[in-house]
Parts: sequence; C-alpha cells; structure tokens
Amino acid sequence: MALIDYAAAQKLGRRRYQDALVRGKYPYLPVLDNILSYTEIASTVSLGTMDIPLSRLVGTKAEDRTNAFANNFMPLLPEKSEFAAKWSMLYDYQVDEGIRDPIVAFEYMNQFYVQEGNKRVSVMKYLGAYSIPGTVTRLIPKRTEEKENKIYFEFLDFYQVSGNCEVWFSREGSYRRLLKLMGKAPGDVWDEEERLFFKSAFGRFSKAFQMAHGEKLEMTVSDAFLVYVEIYGYDQARGQTEREMYAALQKMWAEIRLAERGRQVELVQDPEKAKELLRPSILNWFIPAGMLEPDTLKAAFIYTKTAETSSWTYAHELGRMHIEQILGEKVKTMAFDHADTEEQTAQAIESAIKEGCGVIFTTARQMVNQSVRSAILHPDVKIYNCSIKMSYSSICTYYARMFESKFLMGAIAAAMSRADRLGYIADYPIYGTMANINAFAMGARMINPYVKVHLEWSRTKEDHAAERLEQQGIRYISGDDMITPERASRRYGLYTVRPDGSVENLATPIWHWGKFYEQILRILLGAAGDTNSAKGKKAVNYWWGMSSDVIDVICSENMPHGIHRLVDLLKNSIRSGSFRPFDGLIYSQSRKIQCREGESLKPDAIITMDWLAENIVGSVPEFGELTEEAQKLVQLQDIDIDETTATEN
Repeated sequence: MALIDYAAAQKLGRRRYQDALVRGKYPYLPVLDNILSYTEIASTVSLGTMDIPLSRLVGTKAEDRTNAFANNFMPLLPEKSEFAAKWSMLYDYQVDEGIRDPIVAFEYMNQFYVQEGNKRVSVMKYLGAYSIPGTVTRLIPKRTEEKENKIYFEFLDFYQVSGNCEVWFSREGSYRRLLKLMGKAPGDVWDEEERLFFKSAFGRFSKAFQMAHGEKLEMTVSDAFLVYVEIYGYDQARGQTEREMYAALQKMWAEIRLAERGRQVELVQDPEKAKELLRPSILNWFIPAGMLEPDTLKAAFIYTKTAETSSWTYAHELGRMHIEQILGEKVKTMAFDHADTEEQTAQAIESAIKEGCGVIFTTARQMVNQSVRSAILHPDVKIYNCSIKMSYSSICTYYARMFESKFLMGAIAAAMSRADRLGYIADYPIYGTMANINAFAMGARMINPYVKVHLEWSRTKEDHAAERLEQQGIRYISGDDMITPERASRRYGLYTVRPDGSVENLATPIWHWGKFYEQILRILLGAAGDTNSAKGKKAVNYWWGMSSDVIDVICSENMPHGIHRLVDLLKNSIRSGSFRPFDGLIYSQSRKIQCREGESLKPDAIITMDWLAENIVGSVPEFGELTEEAQKLVQLQDIDIDETTATEN
C-alpha cells in the first residue's frame, strides 16, 4: 500500500518538476547554503522545538539531497530505489503510529529549510498535514533597505508578541495594520488563548482561500486575510467556519483581485473624468436597480449623529437639501441619521435598499467597511463613501481638496494679523488633516515669512484647544469649519478674539457637498448603462476642489478691500490650475526637504502627508490622548509622525 502512495507522490513530484521547467523555474528544492553564500548573517537564535507550518517549509539546508525532491517536496527517485523504500516505511509509520521525532531545520526570512528529516517532511506534505515538530535555529540577516528585509524585521516584531510564524505579508506595514485591526498595540504580548484563537481562524481562512484557488494569485494567504479582516472585522472572522469564510470570499473576490494588483487607486480630480468612468456600456442598456422610471433616481444619505449635533452631518444635510431644490423630481432623497455604529450603518443601508434607493451616500469614513460589505451583498446598488485613500472597488469614495481653502485662510490670517503668531485647531490626525494644517501654514508664510502657526487638537480627552491658544495671546485662530446648530458658537472658520473677549468672524471654508452630489447624480442620470463595470478592476476616489465648486471660501465684508482682492486673485489662480499651494521649496519641522524648488507635490503625497511644515509649533497627539471617536477614525487611517515637536526660535 505504501509503495502505491509513493508512486502517487512521485507522480505529483514529476508533474511539479515539468511545470517548473516550462515556467523557467528551478525544479528542485531551494538550498539554504547556496542562498547564504551571498547573504550576511548578523546573528543566530535557537527557537527550540516548535510546530513548523508545512506551508513555510520550502527547502533543504544542504545540497546533497535536493535532487531527490521536486520543489514541492514530492519525491522524484525511482520506485525500486532504497530512497523509495525508506519513504514508504516512514509513510507506514506515520499512518500506524504517527511521526513524533522532530526534524532539524533552519529558519531564514520566515522560511524553513530542513537539515535532517527531508523524507519525513515529504510524507507529511503528501498526507496534507498542517505542521511538523522541529528543532529550529533562526538565522537573522543584517538589516538592509531592501523590501523583503524590511518585511522580515516587521515579522520578527510580530513574532515576538504572537509566537506565530504562519503569517507572511508581501507589503510593508501589513503586520502593524493587522494588529490595529485586532485592537492590539504593537508591543502587546498575546496570551495563549488569543494565540490559539488566531491560529485557528487563520488556518480556517487558509483552507477557504485554497478552496477558492487563491494559490493562483500573486499574493500570500496573509495578504488576502488582511483584506478579509479589513472588510469583515477580526471578531467576525474569528467566529466564522471555513465554509462561511469561503462563501464570503466568493462574494468579495473582486476586492481580493484588486489587492493582488497592488490596491492602486484612481484619483478622479474633476467631473469630466467622472463622466468618462461612468460612460454607459453599449453591451448593457438595462436600467440600474433603484431607478423609479427613466431619468429618475432615488438616493439615500446615511449620517452619523444628526444635523443638529454634528457640523459634519449638517454640511452633508445642506447638500441633500441642495439636491432636492436643484434636481427636483429627477431625484428623490431619503436621510437616515444616528448611524453611529457598524450595526446601525448596516440597518440604515438595508432600510434604504428596501425603500428602493439605487444610490447610497454614506457620509463618514467610519462607515467605509460596512459600505463595502453592503455593496458586496447588493452589487446592483451604487454606494459612495465620504473618505479618501480607500482601495475598494465595490464602492466609490469621495472627498474634497479642502487644503485649497485652508491655504487662502492662512493667507487671510497673516494679512490681517499684526503679530507673527497664528492659531490652528485641528480635529483628527487622519488623511487630509495634515494637508489642511500645512496648507494654512504655507498660505500664512507666503504673506509673512516670519509667521508661526501654533497647532492644537480639539478631539482629545482634554479638549480646551481654543482656550490654550487664547491664553498664549494668539488672537487669529482657524477653528471648526462649520457651526454645530445645537451649540452654535462664533468660534468657527477664521476668527479673531478682541481684547474685550468678543469674537469676530473673518472667513470660513465651505464644503459645498451639494455641488458634488448634484454633479454625480446628473452623471448617473445620464448613464443608463453598466456603471458598476469597474468593480474588481480599480478603486475610484473622487477628489474635487475649487475648480469643481465643491470647495470655496466666504469672506466677511468687513475685511479690507485689498485682502478681498488678494483672495479673489488666489482663488481664481487655484481654480485655473496656474497656482498650487504645495509648489516650490518646502521644509518639514526637522528641516527635511519635502518639496524641491521648481517642483510640486503629487496628489498622493498630499493625501498621505505625514509631516508638519517647519513654521508649525506643535505635534500630533498620542493615540491614547484622543477621544474614543477619534481613535476609531485613526484606526481606519492613521498618521505616523516622525518629526520632533517644533518650538519657537
């Protein structure tokens, strides 16, 4: 019986051997000694005896036995050889008794190479075992700037807290991202129960991914697992069966394929490009789900909190009201508020779909994961989420280039103030916020090269940002972008505090969401074709600014005439594209050059900005200092600052 199984294993080996030759790959087992001949090892660490995942066992330590196996560890030598007899004896022993003697192996770059026990590994792989006991020595290479080397040292930090060697990513930063999705800090050591739960969940996902033929993709199982956890959440994934994971994978396969291609985002910066993306297909002239009749749409708006308690929601509600006034009977709208949790967001989206809404706008970035889940369940419904730098193809995301307005606000503040100190109050350290802060500082420095912008944060557990600035004698301050109706205050936009304590508003930036919604809905009304054809191919982010009327600045009539002229000049220049806020030589706080003379920052560099300009006094708050709401947003899109806190010269 064992000889029959040897013949079957040999057949698998020869098939892999031939396939490798056809693909121009090395057909035998990789040899660690050959790899190490051009690698500098910094240190060795004994890991003792451990369970080695067979998926991570890829080669042999020395060259003497490599030709006996194909590169999948299946045997190649003849059936009547001494090698075949020994392999068959090990097979019988494993079936009858179970192999218990540990192999001897070396770990290098999170791959294992066998020194003693190659045939045992071959038998166990043939039988489909998950792991094998082994005495392991880790070989740690010298640190370099190579991508694989950096990923390996990220893995070492992950292994230190998790004890897990099965997870291997192909992109930098993924280990840290996984820990955050699990709700763990990088240095938190897992207890034994958490390690077992994770190992079980990851093992079930690995089998589900294999069932979906994920091995054909150019990505690791761990890469796919990270996408899965991003969308469904770790707690849900931990409680799912293998079959449930497989079913979910089938539905979200477009997102997996997008991740395989590098999760690149197509940034659409003007409405004309949006029209091209949504141009109807000649192959599909069916009316999209949600249309009540030709040229009529029903759209839903999902809000956090309410328009009375949130300035952000208030701005989007004004946008919805704009739609009703401008588009009239062409678009019918519905609003759902208090969608403050993922469960409430899911309920609101389901209610909107039951009401016949074919277009849904989820207006906060904390809704993005649920938006993707709902879009996967309802592929005919078009869902847009208000966020930026999100690489999902099942939904579209949208945001605005608010930094254009903030640049004008900084210029106004510096022109109005007779002092060299201005104040800026920011909310969350997430994508977009850093660009807004720096643009304000750039605009102010253009008018006054000696100006310093003092930065405070409002979404901390001890929120007295405005008081802290005013106590320092700073009178010109950029505060919240809009008022909150329930607790109206004059401390919004750009304002000045007079000696008697009264507040005068000078200018305010405008998020004109109604203009965005109007243009998107007009495009959809004219696109009676397959507007979902990009799913799985690209992630689309709309990122519009002043040129699209989505962003603007409103100035007080009491400002001097000359400043009004300055604002109009800058505004028209930004609209036309002849002037960009992030042009020319720009230094960060540590005097590092972020943009060189004669150059401009690219859109992606602006969106993902993780530094503060040299004329900013302040820093980004620690995660623990933020409110619970702010922490949740930062976990979705966080900013890491490696600059030192700036102080006044």
